[in-house]
Amino acid sequence: MFRRLLPKETNFFDYFERHSRLGMEACKEMDALSSNPAELHPRVDRIKEIEHEADAIAHECIDAIHRTFITPIDRADIHRLIRRLDDIVDAVDSAAARMMMYELTTTRPELTQLSATLVRASQEIDGALRHLRHLGKNGPAIDRFCQGVYDAEKQGDEILKVALVRLFQEEKEPLLLIKWKEVFERLERATDRCEEVANIIQGIVIEAS
Repeated sequence: MFRRLLPKETNFFDYFERHSRLGMEACKEMDALSSNPAELHPRVDRIKEIEHEADAIAHECIDAIHRTFITPIDRADIHRLIRRLDDIVDAVDSAAARMMMYELTTTRPELTQLSATLVRASQEIDGALRHLRHLGKNGPAIDRFCQGVYDAEKQGDEILKVALVRLFQEEKEPLLLIKWKEVFERLERATDRCEEVANIIQGIVIEAS
């Protein structure tokens, strides 16, 4: 009876990896949308579906924390990590939803740059998470992936600065300026969440060392 209550340590890593795959898909959908805004409706719909699927995984993971007696890593870290992973998808969904609401069926170079940066950051996160279940021997590899996330986040900051400068210099229609500013800021927020995920992962590695 007691044996059945013991946790399978791979479960939480499975949650992280499943969620990460959805995060990458959401970022790739956003990237595809930025290159072809004529596909606004189907891309935004798919991102919303992904957001619902990611939410379900996050809830499953948090429920499992409460049901599990022994966790492979600190339960507070598990909770923070799955929440921040979910925040990335939420931020992408929020940006896509704003594009739909504002009917932004054109694109701007900074949109494609930000979305490409997000794809890169999500792929680096996925690499780190796939090494996390054997973190004892994968510390250096995880660190390299996290550094890739930090580089992407810095790039996102720079893209946002350029985007806002150009908007205020070139956009003559105030409402359109406000709409694009909001989309850009929500996408850059997603890169910030990626950085927070990398911070949590590195903290887990340090605690295990």
